[in-house]
Amino acid sequence: MQPKFTPSEMMEFLNEVFPQVRGDYAIDHLDGETVTMRLFTADHHLRPGGTVSGPSMFALADITAYVATMAPIGKEALAVTTNISMDFMRKPEAGRDLIAKGTLLKLGRALAVTDVLIYSEGTDKPVARASLTYSIPPSR
Repeated sequence: MQPKFTPSEMMEFLNEVFPQVRGDYAIDHLDGETVTMRLFTADHHLRPGGTVSGPSMFALADITAYVATMAPIGKEALAVTTNISMDFMRKPEAGRDLIAKGTLLKLGRALAVTDVLIYSEGTDKPVARASLTYSIPPSR
């Protein structure tokens, strides 16, 4: 599927509807089925021990699934997460951005299912995996 917007257009939309995360993320790749997002890790993403916090990884997975869902349907601010299951598998490398690779597995009229793998930049083993379901509002 062809995406309905470019990565920069999507980032403008995210900054508009989610100003609380402005500057934390970038879209490295976007097509109609996959998205690669980056979390610019900073001190406010860390937990004691110098690792990236679970809530920060959760947010990265969630925003990655949101963008993967928006790519083929267009900008729909009211799409919401209805389910997430997340496994934390390894400690993220301190001082490295996190990279999330999302794949849209199913897009229906009312629900979208996305799988997300999260990596420390420069590593090939995932630090976390998430499966997310988004509810898509009915067309008006």
